[in-house]
Amino acid sequence: MIGVNSDGLAENVAKIVKENGITWRQAIDGTTSGPIATAWDIRGWPTVFVLDEEGVIRSTNARGKMLDETVEALLKQLEKKKNRKSDEKPEASNE
Repeated sequence: MIGVNSDGLAENVAKIVKENGITWRQAIDGTTSGPIATAWDIRGWPTVFVLDEEGVIRSTNARGKMLDETVEALLKQLEKKKNRKSDEKPEASNE
C-alpha cells in the first residue's frame, strides 16, 4: 500500500501520518495539483487504485467490504499462481 499525500510539505505529512496512525509508505505530492495527482488524473481524495502483482489496475475506488473482497480475491489468485509454479518445478535427479 502506498499513500500519495497532497497535504503540503514533508513536515506536515509527517505530523498527519503520526496523528492518524498511518503505517504505510507515503509519497509526498505537495498539493492536489502535484505531479502524481496530475499524472493519474486524480480529482477526489481519497482515490483508491488496487493493482495486481503485475501492476495492472484491477479496481478503482473500492471501499469497505468491496475493497476487502477485491484484495482477498487478488491474494487468492496470487497464491494459486505461486502454487502452480512450485508444482511445475522438476524434481532433482539422482544421476
